[in-house]
Amino acid sequence: MAANRRHVLAGMGATLAAGALIGRARAAEPGRKFGYAIVGLGSYATNQIMPRLKDCEHARLVALVSGTPEKLQRYGEEYDIPATHRYSYADYDRIRDNPDIDAVYVVLPNSMHAEYSIRAAQAGKHVMCEKPMAISAAEAEAMIAACRQAGTKLMIGYRSQFEVHNLHAMELARSDALGQVRIITSEHGFDAQPNQWRLDKPLSGGGSLMDIGIYSLNAARYLAGEEPVEVTAMELTDRSDPRFATVEDRINFQLRFPGGALASCVSSYTSNHNTYRVHGPEGWLRAEPATSYTDHQLWVHREGRTEQVRLPTPAKNQFVAQLDHLPESIMAGTEPRSNGMEGLRDMRIIEAIYQSAREGRAIRLTA
Repeated sequence: MAANRRHVLAGMGATLAAGALIGRARAAEPGRKFGYAIVGLGSYATNQIMPRLKDCEHARLVALVSGTPEKLQRYGEEYDIPATHRYSYADYDRIRDNPDIDAVYVVLPNSMHAEYSIRAAQAGKHVMCEKPMAISAAEAEAMIAACRQAGTKLMIGYRSQFEVHNLHAMELARSDALGQVRIITSEHGFDAQPNQWRLDKPLSGGGSLMDIGIYSLNAARYLAGEEPVEVTAMELTDRSDPRFATVEDRINFQLRFPGGALASCVSSYTSNHNTYRVHGPEGWLRAEPATSYTDHQLWVHREGRTEQVRLPTPAKNQFVAQLDHLPESIMAGTEPRSNGMEGLRDMRIIEAIYQSAREGRAIRLTA
């Protein structure tokens, strides 16, 4: 797999696929829903993404990609996907010849994100890729370059950026409703169960930071509304625990922002967290659970009073809104909100967090 990935990353000189122009034209046809091929039929794809496509205004499920024939048959029958639209990893590149597929949604182990995103772009298809975008900033840059060369869109699956409580928290934090933001705390973690690909570094690229800690990082960034300029980090992992033979357990990291805010973040595979807080001189907000699939709650404290924020149920939940956003951006001719640069920024900071924890020093961040 590594050799194959290197080959794909090295092959960035591939010319623009003729199918890309056809695919973009078809995506803009009035009344036609945008066609997604789901790449990887694991739990997140089958339990969270695929069931939501039926609720989309602009998107639909048209194809499946998996290395497991039984899954292709089972989910193909469940979602009425014809055999002609079911692909193995070996014949994945044949998506080029299927005009029903406008984009792929890559929901594979992290180490496979770059390869299958780049091959999709070279086949003339738009790309939605799960976070973390890749296992290195270099791979993320190659993904951006491939989509740019092919003229296709690249979007990263930051679903929380489409969830109403998170959007409201962003608005409050950035509008100075709490005064100038001074302190952000962002904590995400869970007790990781053994024998899963997330605990295998060649597949995951890292431990809790690559998996759940990216929520702490991305939330700190979107709440601050600017990019950090410095990071410090500390790791603590019990290497006698067989789960952590190749990946880390806990990382605490701090981010310094140019506007004066400090963020303290937690990433953990042995404790349960799903919360963030924002503090300013005029008050604070707290979200818990902050970035879960459901049941979000948000409190705001101002003028000596703490109130829970009650928001109306949105027409689209975070999954549906995210899935519809890619075709909406294509029709509007704009960049997706959570585009490839958003994913690349997280990857660069993640690399700096690992470096800081490894070297025991603060790491300056560049734009």
